[in-house]
Amino acid sequence: MCGILAVFAKSTGEIKVSKKYGKRLRTLRELAYRQSSCQRHRGPDHTGVVDWPDHGVVFIQERLRIVGVSHGDQPFLSDNEDVLLVCNGEIYNYLELAEIIAKRRGSYVPRSDSDIVLGLYEEFGTDIMHMMTGMFGFALYDKKTKEIFVARDPIGIIPLYRGYDEQGNLWVSSEMKCLVDVCDKVEVFPPGVSLRGTLDNLKEERYYQPKWIAEIPTTPVNIDALRKHLVDAVRSHLQCDVQFGALLSGGVDSSIIASVATKIMREREPNYRLKTFSVGLENAPDFKYSRMVADYINSDHKEIVFKVEDGLDCIRDIIFHCETYDVTTVRCSIPMVLMARAIKSGGLKMILSGEGADEIFGGYLYFFNAPNNTEFHFELVKRVLALHYSDCLRANKAAMSWGIELRVPFLDTNFVNHAMDIDPKDKIPIPKTPKNGRTPRIEKHILRAAFSDGFLPDEVIWRQKEQFSDGVGYNWIDTIRQFATDRVSDADFENAAVAYPINTPSTKEAYYYRTIFEEIFPGDGYAKTVMRWIPRADWGCPEDPSGRAQKIHSATTQDE
Repeated sequence: MCGILAVFAKSTGEIKVSKKYGKRLRTLRELAYRQSSCQRHRGPDHTGVVDWPDHGVVFIQERLRIVGVSHGDQPFLSDNEDVLLVCNGEIYNYLELAEIIAKRRGSYVPRSDSDIVLGLYEEFGTDIMHMMTGMFGFALYDKKTKEIFVARDPIGIIPLYRGYDEQGNLWVSSEMKCLVDVCDKVEVFPPGVSLRGTLDNLKEERYYQPKWIAEIPTTPVNIDALRKHLVDAVRSHLQCDVQFGALLSGGVDSSIIASVATKIMREREPNYRLKTFSVGLENAPDFKYSRMVADYINSDHKEIVFKVEDGLDCIRDIIFHCETYDVTTVRCSIPMVLMARAIKSGGLKMILSGEGADEIFGGYLYFFNAPNNTEFHFELVKRVLALHYSDCLRANKAAMSWGIELRVPFLDTNFVNHAMDIDPKDKIPIPKTPKNGRTPRIEKHILRAAFSDGFLPDEVIWRQKEQFSDGVGYNWIDTIRQFATDRVSDADFENAAVAYPINTPSTKEAYYYRTIFEEIFPGDGYAKTVMRWIPRADWGCPEDPSGRAQKIHSATTQDE
């Protein structure tokens, strides 16, 4: 994984730069390099720059070497030097795709998994999005046609932004901070979308449109098929040329991923021990269960204990790195960044995680309030399509703040399509005192059932959902909420709608995060890139996103 920056200029003549830089920057390459330095934490191993002044194009990669360590530095240039590519992410099926290209060419060896994008483009043009499985954001320029090709993975696991400066030049970057002081107009590049054409005639196309987005699925759950699809997803995510580990909160999602990864690795190395990590305050609720799982799978486990003060100290850093003022994301990101730093100090560059399962299977406790199967399904759809604003954003940027790649097997496109195509009546959780005499069942019960035979202890498999920011220690949310509230006066909060008409903060905690965000990312365009994560008020849910705020929390809902 890495950070990428691509600039497509309308003119090859003199550039205008922000007054902040005065007359020190004379060329587009100088300006682009300066702006890319804002995300250099994403690529501590190498910075690569290619500029084509005659075409007004500059590509930069900040590289973290994971796959193709010796030969994968970017930007990539085609053999005929007509096509330029920068790509951030992992293409998990690149070996299969390399075989397809090799059959057409006679021979073909990609320099890394990302290089496959260039090879596919040379063979098939821009009609390649349906061929790749992975997490990615890339920018490509063809010198002959003067055409641009930019795309983002279907779910938005990899962050990507686009902006326009006052000259109408297009900027594309992995992180929004690279666009500050340059672009007046900025927006999130949508997941599952590609942008193609010349700079004056760009066309946006949504290439990822599975049926489950608009239709209610009717396919009954098949527990064996569900398990196989996830095992296959984990297997594909284990291709790696460096040492890796896994996050292990002790919740069912991360525990399943760690257990499956361990079983796969032991197929070729019987004594393999996966490195696992958990984070929390002293005596955090998650530690009991993460230790239980670590003992069960015999992992090389490390607990990262932080103090409340440690977390409060880095609120501003988290808003800078995660580029959000959403309350849920800020609360969750702080422990994750602290954990990422500790993992990085141990020499690891890649970690597995369990993000996405709650959105796909309805794991959040407020889903117990869903009035019917139809509304339940479309709430899942809404959450999956918004993952790039919340869990994907947090997981990627928090880990990459210390140069660690985070992989999320639950969000493998094939697995998402399989799981989201299951009839919602087989997925919906049912509270302990249900209406219509239905049998109570715990959230994500089909996922738990699929891995209830020898993968994990029953106490973990059937453990109630504990949201990450709660599981690291209940005192964490209580304290950060009070800390932020104390820093906002009643007068300022009463004026919130005037100060922040876009996404007006509804609590003092939200107001405090917003003030910091505005200092770093000033302007309405940047404020609009954030979506707030809140439960469904129209389902009778409280606004506070903490799982502890839901009535069902701590209730016994295990299936009989």
